[in-house]
Amino acid sequence: MRRAVAAITLVVVVLLVAGLALVATGGSSDNGAAGGPTPVTPFGGPPATRPPSPDLARFYGQQLDWSGCGDNECARLTVPLDYRKPDGPTIRLYVLKVPASGSRIGSLVVNPGGPGAAGSSYAAGRGTYFGDPLLEHFDIIGFDPRGTGQSSPVECLDDHDFNEYLSSDPDPTTPAEIEEFRRQRQRLARGCAAESGALAGHVSTVEAARDMDILRAALGDPRMNYLGASYGTELGATYAQLFPQRVGRFVLDGAVDPSLGTRAAALQQAAGFQRALDAYAANCVQSGVGCFLGRSVAEVQQTISSVLDRISHQPLPTSDGRELTAGNAFYGIAATLYNRSYWILLSSGLRSALGGDGSLLMKLADAYAERNADGTFQSNFLEAFYDISCVDDPYSIPYREVPSQLPAFEKASPVFGRVYAWGLTACDGFTPRTDEKTPVIHAPGAQPIVVVGTTRDPATPYRWAVALARQLDSGVLVSRNGDGHTGYHQGNACVDRAVEGYLVSGIVPKDRLSC
Repeated sequence: MRRAVAAITLVVVVLLVAGLALVATGGSSDNGAAGGPTPVTPFGGPPATRPPSPDLARFYGQQLDWSGCGDNECARLTVPLDYRKPDGPTIRLYVLKVPASGSRIGSLVVNPGGPGAAGSSYAAGRGTYFGDPLLEHFDIIGFDPRGTGQSSPVECLDDHDFNEYLSSDPDPTTPAEIEEFRRQRQRLARGCAAESGALAGHVSTVEAARDMDILRAALGDPRMNYLGASYGTELGATYAQLFPQRVGRFVLDGAVDPSLGTRAAALQQAAGFQRALDAYAANCVQSGVGCFLGRSVAEVQQTISSVLDRISHQPLPTSDGRELTAGNAFYGIAATLYNRSYWILLSSGLRSALGGDGSLLMKLADAYAERNADGTFQSNFLEAFYDISCVDDPYSIPYREVPSQLPAFEKASPVFGRVYAWGLTACDGFTPRTDEKTPVIHAPGAQPIVVVGTTRDPATPYRWAVALARQLDSGVLVSRNGDGHTGYHQGNACVDRAVEGYLVSGIVPKDRLSC
């Protein structure tokens, strides 16, 4: 399933917010679960290193050779490029461990989503993303999925061309703009195969899930304990379907609905970002000092739409000499909707843009794309996002059909809908294919899997968490009433107690727990 905006926990934006000395806020309640640490036991099951097939035995027999990397430990894990050819080429995955600070009860594998985000950076974030109970009792294990970060990263465009792609107008209106939009999309599509070769077709979610089981064996764990956020829930659910007998304590936070097709997912995510923007607008309108964007939610929406329209026709200057284009502005605004504490950045960015300065929105767009000041990129996150998404589902509509999609998308999101409609053409010209079939998710026989959803989550709408919990035979739904993306470690004590109580103590939360 492909999304127009990546479903991730925004590591870089978190750092930007911290740098501006903003304090995250959020409601809390106290009706979760708690208990003492309980070692994770195998509950029977096969030995940790028993492979699912004999021809994978050499991979399942690996031991990780940990070495120091800053305050953490790092290692490399070898996996087959193509699981149909285990004797063929291999790739090496980057794995990072944050050792338990107290009484260790096991390993906890974590993934921040994307697809395309690096799990190693997520784990290394420590207290930014994980509460003390998890850091005390688990080795936090972050791995960069194949094709991402430091795990044989895919490449589709050089930095110059990728900067140009990110700056291009995501909502073309004139024939010339549509032709430029097509040129940018097809250059990216062709570039993945040209620059990355066979790897471009071997970065599927199913293959990443198979890699996770080899990682589990290398860690010496008969069952995997896992905390996946955003797209990481899709990866975790896929693992649970492929290896249900290997599921230990699983938490899937900010859930993706893997049953949705690309169009339905895009339509619902567009509505999710609109819902988040409406919440921001309502907060602005209700503020005691008045809202500079308008006197009603509708007026705020119109002001933001007008700003984007003006930027589309006349890009804004910025402090670093670049021009803020419609593409940059879209990513800059979307980035601030992942967390309520970023709303102050959105207000500052919009106020500056209304005054003719695009600098702050550009900085937010750069943070989203993990772009450095010199035009290089900290990682291949967005290239990997594109490649993995199109390998998993190469769905694309012809450009001539986009106008017929606009009414439905504009109804779902007056501000963002047109961008999402044009996003349905994303995989046009993308040729790599995988033979891995995306499984239907039920995970029969798996231990309880806790699914967390937030009511006004922009990137992974709450209804997706409800759907995934229903699809999983052992799904347990925990709901957070709030704003922003994902529910754990967002200032809600009820959610935190439920998640940590299950992972650390094995206490299964009440199904449909409302926080």
